[in-house]
Amino acid sequence: MSQNHATVTPIDDRSTWDATVEALGGHPLQLWGWGQVKAEHGWQVERLLVADPAADPGSGPEAAMGAAEVAYRFLPWPLRSLAYVSRGPVGDPERAAEVLEAVAAHVKATRGSVALVVEPDWEAGSPGEARLTAAGFHRTDATILIPRTLILDLTRTEDELMAAMHRTTRANVRKNLRSDLEFRRIATEAELEKVLTLYRDTAARAGFGVHDDDYYRDIWRFLGDNSPIVAAFDDGEPIAFVWIARSAATAFELYGGVSPAGQKARANYGVKWAAFTEMKAAGCTRYDLNGLLNDGISDFKKQFAQHEDQLTGTWELPLSPLYPVFAKAMPLARKVVTRARPAAKAAIAGAVPAVRRAVGGALPAARSVVATVRSRGSRSGQ
Repeated sequence: MSQNHATVTPIDDRSTWDATVEALGGHPLQLWGWGQVKAEHGWQVERLLVADPAADPGSGPEAAMGAAEVAYRFLPWPLRSLAYVSRGPVGDPERAAEVLEAVAAHVKATRGSVALVVEPDWEAGSPGEARLTAAGFHRTDATILIPRTLILDLTRTEDELMAAMHRTTRANVRKNLRSDLEFRRIATEAELEKVLTLYRDTAARAGFGVHDDDYYRDIWRFLGDNSPIVAAFDDGEPIAFVWIARSAATAFELYGGVSPAGQKARANYGVKWAAFTEMKAAGCTRYDLNGLLNDGISDFKKQFAQHEDQLTGTWELPLSPLYPVFAKAMPLARKVVTRARPAAKAAIAGAVPAVRRAVGGALPAARSVVATVRSRGSRSGQ
């Protein structure tokens, strides 16, 4: 990494942090509440403000070079931890490499993490990519958030958004709008519990994994107004929903579900449209449908526009001499940072013997490195 004289300041105040994220046009997964959810479920989280030392300290968050909410996941000894920045850093991509160099130096000095993994909210081919490469980052296929996605431009009119849909999709949306279904945000914890039941049932039918219910309750609790759930109600019962995380600029789809009755009524079409228009009315300028794969759910998402978006993907910076051990022997451990993987804990546990074998079989020169890391780990308590 190049010499970087930027200052890094941990932020411990929620209002200050969120004001910074919003002022710099940040993603909702960089908001305080999202980090708090992660902190309740096995991560350590810190929020780092990066500033040019020449900047006026009283000029407010707009003068910051950037910021990053960093989540740390412990790894088996001697790897210590993995540092992860979800849809960050926040700030101008032109200065992102400087920001991340400063963040990486802080992480290395204070945490000793084996690597820093970042997934910026940039389009593929952004000028920031060349700067990351120059700073020592490399792109990895071990993605956490899916870079192939669909992002709607909410500055377009509702007529323009509707015109971009497939013809049958428009017809289903309009049919919903003429029906007796009610589309609105859920408002009570009792309604939240019904949504969670609906989500579990959807997951069982579709065959995807979910977190325990307390995880979703914590999103509702800690993100608050930044995590609206828009649902379709039939006689007061939710039959389809879309769960969103949102910042001032960006709406990011987290989860969705539909009951058999909702499928029959095509309520999953109307509720998507309700989510788009709700976020547009709230002032968001972009709506990210969060990931496209080759599956039925993605096929459904693609009906709402006639384009796809490719984000820059996942970038990784080695921070430890033991990074080759991590890269070679820890593919399962990487899964602890992915979404809704019920086997994540088992994967981490199963990776421990692989790490021990890799370390035990290393060249003699590597043994001194391991001894050094062991000494650091004992002093730091990590």
